[in-house]
Amino acid sequence: MEYPMICFNGGRPEKDGTYDEGTRNGMISVIIHEVGHNFFPMIINSDERQWTWMDEGLNTFVQYLTEKEYDSNYPCQRGPARNIVDYMKGDKSKMCPIMTNSESIYQFGNNAYGKPATGLNILRETIMGRELFDYAFKEYSRRWAFRHPTPDDFFRTMEDASGVDLDWFWRGWFYGTDHCDMNLKEVKAFRLNTHNPEIEKQFDRSQKANKPKDVSLEKDRKENLETQVKSDPDMRDFYTTFDPYEVTTLDKKEYEEYLAKLSDDEKKLMQSGKFFYQVTVENKGGLIMPLVFDLQFKDGSHQEIRIPAEIWKRSEPEVTKVFSVNQEVVSISLDPWLETADVELSNNNWPAKVVPSRFELFKESRQGPSRENPMQRAKRANN
Repeated sequence: MEYPMICFNGGRPEKDGTYDEGTRNGMISVIIHEVGHNFFPMIINSDERQWTWMDEGLNTFVQYLTEKEYDSNYPCQRGPARNIVDYMKGDKSKMCPIMTNSESIYQFGNNAYGKPATGLNILRETIMGRELFDYAFKEYSRRWAFRHPTPDDFFRTMEDASGVDLDWFWRGWFYGTDHCDMNLKEVKAFRLNTHNPEIEKQFDRSQKANKPKDVSLEKDRKENLETQVKSDPDMRDFYTTFDPYEVTTLDKKEYEEYLAKLSDDEKKLMQSGKFFYQVTVENKGGLIMPLVFDLQFKDGSHQEIRIPAEIWKRSEPEVTKVFSVNQEVVSISLDPWLETADVELSNNNWPAKVVPSRFELFKESRQGPSRENPMQRAKRANN
């Protein structure tokens, strides 16, 4: 015999038949959510009293996917990584791992609903990719339908079905309370030394010209200081007139001898004109994540670079990566699409830039907020 699940959902319109946006969205979300419980945990029958997240967390994740399918502009609350940031950077003494018995959970809504759902979304969008995640998640649901899975069953099935080692993710996101704070600590720009005097001496000349001016020398020039070398020709010698950036015959000869020693591949590399950027990222929050970069170029174009979280196995808490690109980079952003729930964005850019915040001006102190919802205002305007 089948036992249908009954949902009692709140939300009522005003007396004039209108309703505010919060009431509307609340009704839609709760209906989606409660219908989803027919699967988690009614069919994939986990023990919600022991592990609430296997019920509410997985169902909230599916709710998020359904809300986006219902309306791409729907104001989803739980699921996007950016929405969990305030919780993740909160007081650690008032937080507990997701893998905590349901009767002992702090901040039940965030820990049993929001954080598990967000973790699955990060797995899907940033770590595994949609196709692989969807296959593994469906396989978990298929294998454990009408059975009683535990957290280990979920973790092992996701890894077995996808062939991806996710131990580091379960350990950090489900068994810990660390947050993600990746610091774009340092960026160094390099270019190949071509040894071509026509190029290198011109480069050295421009480097000298771009150095900050010496304040004393600048004031001397403005005051038309008459130097001994300038006023007395007898004080001048070879070095007062020699231009170190002028290409000489000897420079050209040395360059020809250098080229003769290079292989064809080495010559191609020297002539490629590539730019090299050495990027160092520091893990300040403790929770490792993949590294997502957006490189903005001088011509206005950009390039996205994604590095798996396994890079942290080499040298945590800092990693260094060299990017080889075909044109000059003017800026680098770390986690540009806010995929990893990074709690501090002010250290995610090179060159550093100010991240604006919003201050409420409390206009209500002069003019109280309207109690009408948009539907009521529109109705009154039409009348």
